[in-house]
Amino acid sequence: YDPRARYMKKLCAEVLSGMGVQDSLLEVAQELERIALADDYFVSRKLYPNVDYYSGIMLRALGIPTSMFTVMFAMSRTVGWVCQWN
Repeated sequence: YDPRARYMKKLCAEVLSGMGVQDSLLEVAQELERIALADDYFVSRKLYPNVDYYSGIMLRALGIPTSMFTVMFAMSRTVGWVCQWN
């Protein structure tokens, strides 16, 4: 399980709430996660939501076009990649 996902889930809900945004996609995502975490198929294969599962919903609420999501996900990882560079 990606421990960052737990915090991003909470942060996503807080940001959307703070912005006054009611996003049915967040509700669907939470329900899909609940179902997947209770399903033997997903659990036995260790298939869990990662940090991007909820960050995409938050980016959309912030007005970031979906065509830029991959760029935003890569930008957030750049610091880690550069730290590993020899």
